[in-house]
Amino acid sequence: MPRWIIDTPTSLTFDGVVALRIRLVSGSVAVLAGQDTPRLDIESVSGQPLLVTHEAGILTISYEDMTWDGLLGWLRPQRHYATIAVTVQHDCPLQLGVVNATAIVSGMTARTSFKSVSGGLTIDGVTGNLDANTVSGYLEAQNVDGEVSFKTVSGDLTIAGGSLARLDAKTVNGKITADVDLAPAALVQAATVSGDVAVRLPATASTRVDMRSTSGRVETAFDGLDGDRKPGATSVAGTLGAGDGKLSLATISGAVTLLRRNPPAGQQRSRVGTEEAL
Repeated sequence: MPRWIIDTPTSLTFDGVVALRIRLVSGSVAVLAGQDTPRLDIESVSGQPLLVTHEAGILTISYEDMTWDGLLGWLRPQRHYATIAVTVQHDCPLQLGVVNATAIVSGMTARTSFKSVSGGLTIDGVTGNLDANTVSGYLEAQNVDGEVSFKTVSGDLTIAGGSLARLDAKTVNGKITADVDLAPAALVQAATVSGDVAVRLPATASTRVDMRSTSGRVETAFDGLDGDRKPGATSVAGTLGAGDGKLSLATISGAVTLLRRNPPAGQQRSRVGTEEAL
């Protein structure tokens, strides 16, 4: 099995990578989709050296005694820092675990699993399914298609752009913000204890809506949804369009807001002109 112990800046290339596994303490990691030979660039490393292995097509970048399930055990005074970038084919499954390092993933189409203590993840142009779990780390996503699962204690979730088939977000006091399109029959679920939830959908969205808060406010910019306020609960429910999807937003003490995104001005004028011609 090819094996490297790396304690200085290094670049490596590989014949082929069928799966990528990265575990890092501090620093930063970028995983980028590319069409060339898979490549690892280690720009800096300090503290414990990195261990790199390539076996049966599986590329693993980690430390000698660090496991996927043992990230919390690395919350100790020693400082292990690395800055790395990996380029692999877009359909390579990714398993990424960090303590407090920041991570960027771009252009991937296979499943991505992310686990973090306090490090954050930024993703762009990802169409594969994403499963992220953090203690206080954030998730920022743009132009994301597919399914997203995010569970955290106090991290924030921000999604802008893309078309979601499923979103399952749970947090204690982190904020959840999403401005997205919905795929046909999309399932969107977001729940917090005290964090605010804000979702913006196209004016043409087709979904059943159920929004509720125990003590916070619940507001919507869509017409045709029914509100109900009673001691211990405020809710808004109803159907948008044909109602082929499901949107469920819930919090105990946070605020819940559903916003409407109107078509661009040019599209609005085009539609008005068509209606007048008819």
